[in-house]
Amino acid sequence: MPLRRVVVSGMNAITPLGNDWQSFSAALKNKVSAVEPMDSWRTIDGLSTHLGAPVHNFAMPSHWGRKKARSMGRVAALATAATEEALKDATLLEDAILKSGQVGVAYGSCTGSTSAIQDLTDMISGNDSSKVNATTYIRLMGHTAPANIAVFFGLRGRVFNTSTACTSGSQGIGYAFESVRSGKQTAMVCGGAEELCPSQAAIFDTLYATSLKNDSPSATPRPFDQHRDGLVIGEGACTMVLEEIDHAIQRNASIHAELVGFGTNCDGDHITQPNWESMGAVMRLALDDAGLTPSDIDYVNAHGTGTEQGDSAEAAATADLFGVTTPFSSLKGNIGHTLGACGAIESWATIQMMNEGWFSPTHNLEQPADNCSSLDYIVGTGRQLEAEYVMCNNFAFGGINTSLIFKKWTP
Repeated sequence: MPLRRVVVSGMNAITPLGNDWQSFSAALKNKVSAVEPMDSWRTIDGLSTHLGAPVHNFAMPSHWGRKKARSMGRVAALATAATEEALKDATLLEDAILKSGQVGVAYGSCTGSTSAIQDLTDMISGNDSSKVNATTYIRLMGHTAPANIAVFFGLRGRVFNTSTACTSGSQGIGYAFESVRSGKQTAMVCGGAEELCPSQAAIFDTLYATSLKNDSPSATPRPFDQHRDGLVIGEGACTMVLEEIDHAIQRNASIHAELVGFGTNCDGDHITQPNWESMGAVMRLALDDAGLTPSDIDYVNAHGTGTEQGDSAEAAATADLFGVTTPFSSLKGNIGHTLGACGAIESWATIQMMNEGWFSPTHNLEQPADNCSSLDYIVGTGRQLEAEYVMCNNFAFGGINTSLIFKKWTP
């Protein structure tokens, strides 16, 4: 069977800067930072960073009902809410295809809900099992997001759990793309989610990778900047609906973009230290998959966390492939590192920027670091740019790398 073309027919994001593109874009243009002090973290002995980028005013929609929502922690609820809106955007929410077996889900997060993990910890350390119930495991399991999405919407196709740290969302999109392109599914729900928890900040704290600018939250993180001092953890969710092109056109779907290339690989070298050569290789894999050359790419959305080693390795890989001719920026200066959600949220934003013809600068990037190779960094007020092809890159613990290429949709 020949490979089929795949389009994005629906998408939605829940982010620290808002839950629709109008709000998110306005915040980017006004140089708004979602990073804020997490006062409750100050009481945790030994935790150096007290900064986060939370999603405010999120609650499970009242129309869900207790029966459907009881198996969800916050991360699954964020994922399911984003999926509901994405299916609405695709005009598939009430479509019979959802329960036909032709639609699956590929979705990830770094972990399940940590509050459920704490309930089990209390049982072991405090001999108290009163908080453990029939949904405890469902809320904490690594595949809580895709499992809850599948059950909530009655999806009967294949299910991928892409729990690969910071590439969870982008791998979800990539594996969904391959499922539709190969003809195994007509459509796929895909993306990633993460809930904010101090346990995540503590992990990066032990690696000296978190920002300590606790008294100046809006000034951090600073991807690729000479004065960067680490990342800030955020939260959110983003879902895309990928669909076989003919099926989408036949039902008059509103198409946001075409997904044309995906690459993923592994450093096979070190569990936490990035390898710039593998980063470059994954971008080449995506280009080869799309049948493109580096000169075809009009914009690269960077992983850009604001860490010393991650930024310098990514900059070296990007410069080696693209030189100084391709516009390049990161969104993490505005929303922090949303971990399992970042690949999906950043892909969503990259598609929106491509369609708007305006690309955001890297917030807080004032002076590129000496060890961040010369690139066409977008700074200041952003850039008006007509782009046909855009690339989105993400890199994770375990040396897992991803690259996605989207093409602007022209009816």
